[in-house]
Amino acid sequence: MNKTTGEIPPRPERRRTTGQRQTMADVARRAGVSTATVSRALTRPDQVNAKTRDMVRKIAQELGFRPNLIGRQLRTQAAHSLLILVQDLENPFYSELIKGAESVCRERQFSVMVGGTDGYEDVETLYAEQFLGGRVDGLILLTGHLPAGLSASLATQSPVVLVSEDNPELDLCAVLIDNPGWATRATAHLIAQGHRRIAHLCGPMTRIISPERREGYRRALATAGIAHDPQLEVPGDFSFESGREAVRQLLSLPEPPTAIFCANDESALGAIRAVQQAGLSVPGDISIIGFDDTKLAQFSDPPLTTVRQPRQQMGAAAADLVIGLIENGPAQRTRLLLDCQLIERGTVGPCPVPR
Repeated sequence: MNKTTGEIPPRPERRRTTGQRQTMADVARRAGVSTATVSRALTRPDQVNAKTRDMVRKIAQELGFRPNLIGRQLRTQAAHSLLILVQDLENPFYSELIKGAESVCRERQFSVMVGGTDGYEDVETLYAEQFLGGRVDGLILLTGHLPAGLSASLATQSPVVLVSEDNPELDLCAVLIDNPGWATRATAHLIAQGHRRIAHLCGPMTRIISPERREGYRRALATAGIAHDPQLEVPGDFSFESGREAVRQLLSLPEPPTAIFCANDESALGAIRAVQQAGLSVPGDISIIGFDDTKLAQFSDPPLTTVRQPRQQMGAAAADLVIGLIENGPAQRTRLLLDCQLIERGTVGPCPVPR
């Protein structure tokens, strides 16, 4: 202490040798704030004013500091729970996948939370805050992207796993299928029945799996020497109604298709209904094939021919991966590619005699 002024002089800053890991205290010292403020600025930015948040982030980047989220969670034994984020809770595709994840979590004594985002950033941010705040230990993403509020740099150092939808921009563990490959096989199945005029009901192009399945459809046509007709690619959103609307559009063409490859089962069921409402039959007039093999596929009339994804296995594998990251810390990126199966039921038949 300075005997004249009574003030405590600042502690001299220590020099660090090259390669020595920077700490949160280093960032706080450089920024002139507390370590608690640094922690909030990097993990719960909504609780810090913009000026301080930006300053802390800039200094952390300069120092090469990253918050050790995994270490913090392991020290606090935060919640022993996982969060599964999906786009749309009404989509039946997710139920079996979640069931598979839950089976592993029960064995490993983890609980499971499921959140539907509907694509809203404020909802994504809310769930990201639950993860960053330690209320859940790991994150399984069926959205194909990180939720708003979670940076890519932090996600790569955290227990985060992608399922079903890949994202090449994110260096994360993932459980996937070969979407282009199985879309090619589905379309080739229609071609093998003699169909040449084959339509594709696409999924939303903002979803990674949609352009992948369209790629497979186009590849099958090219391999068979069938010219690509842009009129036969109809936009959709994976919904029942989009399937109905697509068929209405396709039947209005001068030369309607004799077969349709749908990007998912729900839209395929809508397509079947629209064909029947138009006074035509499936597969007598138009063959239809889906993708996913949700539970409803076997109960349609006629039962839907589709590509079966191993959804329970995908969910179980994802839970295993994320719990491994929680317990062991960051590891080399693991990417599992699981096999699918073509399920032949009653919606695909030989190409009819031209009407």
